Amino acid sequence: MMQCRGESGSGKTTLARLLLGLVEPTEGIVRYRGQDLRRLGFEARRTFRRDVQAIFQDPYGVYNPFYRVDHVLTVPVRRFGLATSRADARDLIGEALRAVGLRPEEILGRYPHQLSGGQRQRVMVARALLPKPKLIVADEPVSMVDASLRATILGSLRRLTDEHGISILYITHDLATAYQVSDAILVLYRAHLAEAGAVEPVVRRPQHPYTQLLVSAIPRAHAERDWLAEENETPRTSVALTPDGCVFADRCPHAVELCLAAPPALHRTEPRRGVACVQYREHAVLSASALGEVLLP
Repeated sequence: MMQCRGESGSGKTTLARLLLGLVEPTEGIVRYRGQDLRRLGFEARRTFRRDVQAIFQDPYGVYNPFYRVDHVLTVPVRRFGLATSRADARDLIGEALRAVGLRPEEILGRYPHQLSGGQRQRVMVARALLPKPKLIVADEPVSMVDASLRATILGSLRRLTDEHGISILYITHDLATAYQVSDAILVLYRAHLAEAGAVEPVVRRPQHPYTQLLVSAIPRAHAERDWLAEENETPRTSVALTPDGCVFADRCPHAVELCLAAPPALHRTEPRRGVACVQYREHAVLSASALGEVLLP
């Protein structure tokens, strides 16, 4: 499972929409099996829609309240021809629901308002699982779910990777949950890639100043901590942000004049680590085509 992490406005959802073909890039190309996503024919696009599924953030807004929840499950079965009979369709839907920890007899036949938020979101995970996709793009799938249900949903996503071999792009602002479920991570800041690599070293030993700031902000429980005590903010540099330089320069405590001259290249600091920072300019530059080598074991 790969995770894309960044604060609000960093470009996470835009990346998801690009990968799903919901918006077209102003520059560059999104390729599916080597083909430009914008140039796919009818059959190729149909295959793409089956292979690449989405789980959206809002477990309330994705349902039509006039339909029973069965509707979101039977539509993909019918459109992709996943079953040859109603009995086969019921078996397929039941299998998908059980895979995410739901009992079909408790879910089917009910309206969305009769289900909890966690149940609704797990139905959407089951819907994404039905066509047996190659990739699931999960955009903040647990941000609007009660904390007690997050572990259940994240566990369901993790099993999709481990048991079904489905790749998952998990988009979130929560670094703690990303660390729990992901194998690789991309850290975005203002639509720019700050750091990328295997999740363990990136979270345990962050190298980019922005990633270091994110990790330092993760709450940690301490019995003797005074929660009302005033904490020191991360010191900032006095440099002014320029349109040509690093987008993090005005918040970075290590910024120098070189940071304002041009956007930093992505440097390969370890076999599975890339960092976009001038502090690591002595390391080799990592090309976009080689980024997959950093993210994949």
